Amino acid sequence: MPQSRYDVVIAGAGHNGLVAAAYLAKAGRRVLVLERLDHVGGLAVSVQPFAGVDARLSRYSYLVSLLPAKIVKDLGLGLELRHRRFASYTPVGDTGLLVDNGDAGRTAASFAAVTGGRKDFDAWERFYAMTAHVARRVAPTLLEPLRDRTALRDIVGDDEAWRDLFERPIGQAVDERFADDTVRGVVLTDALIGTFADPAADLLANRCFLYHVIGDGTGDWNVPVGGMGAVTSGLAEIAVRHGAEIRTGTEVLAIDPAGGEVTFTDGAEHVVTGDRVLANLPPAVLARLLGEPAEAPEGAQLKINMVLSRLPRLKDPSVDPAEAFSGTFHINEGRDRLAAAYAQASAGRIPDLPPAEVYCHSLTDPSILGPSLRESGAHTMTLFGLHMPARLFGDPEAKREALRRTIASIDGVLAEPIEGCLLRAPSGELCLEAKTPADLEREAGLPGGHIFHRDLSWPFAESLEDGPWGVETEHERILLCGAGARRGGGVSGIPGHNAAMAVLDG
Repeated sequence: MPQSRYDVVIAGAGHNGLVAAAYLAKAGRRVLVLERLDHVGGLAVSVQPFAGVDARLSRYSYLVSLLPAKIVKDLGLGLELRHRRFASYTPVGDTGLLVDNGDAGRTAASFAAVTGGRKDFDAWERFYAMTAHVARRVAPTLLEPLRDRTALRDIVGDDEAWRDLFERPIGQAVDERFADDTVRGVVLTDALIGTFADPAADLLANRCFLYHVIGDGTGDWNVPVGGMGAVTSGLAEIAVRHGAEIRTGTEVLAIDPAGGEVTFTDGAEHVVTGDRVLANLPPAVLARLLGEPAEAPEGAQLKINMVLSRLPRLKDPSVDPAEAFSGTFHINEGRDRLAAAYAQASAGRIPDLPPAEVYCHSLTDPSILGPSLRESGAHTMTLFGLHMPARLFGDPEAKREALRRTIASIDGVLAEPIEGCLLRAPSGELCLEAKTPADLEREAGLPGGHIFHRDLSWPFAESLEDGPWGVETEHERILLCGAGARRGGGVSGIPGHNAAMAVLDG
């Protein structure tokens, strides 16, 4: 059994809780981490979901952009992140839009083939030069005490960028800058990952867009070697090495904000006390543990994990499938298709032609496949479907229908049905699993299946209640160190770092 008193008790051993534990234990604090599941990592885990198939998939979270190099260096995290040369490929009829980070001329030619000229390509370069500037200015502030809106605007130092990214709906800026529907859609998808919003009218989409383009000052989305589990297993090892105690299979039942008492069960009920309690939990869950009311958020994504026997053929013979699928492969994500899907989902209907995007991580990191699978030409494929809010999945049949329509959406942009490329497990079952917001609520304890725990916030203080680090709550002993904290969301470790700094500063 653990001792009865700690400097810090952390509820939840997801990556943010582990970052906080590692920093605090390294600083000499006595730290206890309590985790409901039988493993650490939260949604950043690698699993072998198909029996007899030697493939380790990043089942929930899947790429790394927001994790600052400073956290990796501070903690001595031995993590290899691999850059993806090809940013994206978007099928358009019998051709497609290829964004090749290693060959600007090829990208320009691809834009010309799809859009009929250079205008949108030139606008693309100007737009992403602007986001790169914002990333360089804003990313370092995420590990510092919160600025207010005016101070962050001064740091950005670009009135046009501030207007287009912070002040007016991102969809309006995109429509003004780009003429082609496909190009507009490629830009807008970064405003909609895990976020149910209308980018033409809702600044929530701007917040999502910012977090997708400012990661670590570059906005690059990288593949962690060994899968997402390599991130969290490494963090757990560091925390334990410095003296933190991690107990899995221990569900927190209640938190007393006055005395810092944490009641949990591992089959029997126990109570420990923390001078500070860090909640690596969705705010709605923390509210329940404190005995307070909370509004449940709503997740909005369909995740499909697959193992392929081979990559599917493309309609465009000029692009190698290994190039097209190593970056982000966009499926029916033009601006108009995104708008139609949002309208249908808002009305409570599964979109007729669901927008989605896929990634083949094994093209960048073959180590996630066993030797025989690698030699056979097999690959992993991860799909993230947009505009699939939790409200659509009250009926068990809805998941099957969403999966059917999403597969049809994929098939419509390929030269062959994706089912013919799926690997079969020794049992004969196809290597495909789907996760809806309802599944994430049931399996991972996420209210509404919201992958960011709640809607993303601006990366600046909006009121005095935000506190100096953006992790404070109305209870002095309790800090929020999960994705629901200000400057949270994604696999970043930023809320974990900031909660640890708040403790050490105190």
